Amino acid sequence: MNQSFHINETFFRETGNIARFTARFFKELFHRRQEFEEFLRQCFWVGYKSLPLVAITAFIMGLVLTIQSRPTLVEFGAESMLPAMVGVSLVREISPVITALICAGKVGSGMGAELGSMRVTEQIDAMNVSGTNPFRYLVVTRIMATTLMLPILASLSNAVSLYGGYLGVNIRGSVSWSLYWTQVFNAISFGDTVPSLVKTFFFGFVIGLIGCYKGYNSRKGTEGVGRSANSAVVVSSLLVFIVDLIAVQITDLLGLT
Repeated sequence: MNQSFHINETFFRETGNIARFTARFFKELFHRRQEFEEFLRQCFWVGYKSLPLVAITAFIMGLVLTIQSRPTLVEFGAESMLPAMVGVSLVREISPVITALICAGKVGSGMGAELGSMRVTEQIDAMNVSGTNPFRYLVVTRIMATTLMLPILASLSNAVSLYGGYLGVNIRGSVSWSLYWTQVFNAISFGDTVPSLVKTFFFGFVIGLIGCYKGYNSRKGTEGVGRSANSAVVVSSLLVFIVDLIAVQITDLLGLT
């Protein structure tokens, strides 16, 4: 009973702390003085440095999905629907979520470890003493970078994964380049692309928010840095699935599916 109460108390305390952290982010976001150079640097690290991993994963994902789906469609005599099915599956759900999970593992853990090490070595306190706003310099720039760059990475992931699907279709079949893309674009509608793109902004926001929160509030020396990095990955990955579930429900209610 006491253990259950302690778990619930810890959960609600953590939720409240994240809510206050989020409120402070929006307060600092609309300040007239922003660190644009640091923001651009974070965009480079979040976007460009993550692109190779995202692209390789997306290509393999499109290739494997196509190869694995073919036998089932052949069994029902619907092999001609393979490009359309792969296109809708990748654009609507698989590419955005997998891209977000990759960024949660790479970017979220990196932010948690980086800010955590700055906290335990008192670099953040030194920034406060020197007159620099550490929250605006370290947190706002990173959250904005992940929020902006994740939709771009997800869009590139869509393109690469669809190309992987094209190669997968032609491993055991013969579909021309123009026919493949015609079938894919005929199957993809407004209700597939726009909600998929919109939810990636929220994916990026929660990844940056949790990574910065865990690192900024890290304690207990080097052990706390490791915990912050690990916790940032776990919590942000969980929130990606929760946001995805909410987005699917909203899309369904609006009749966009």
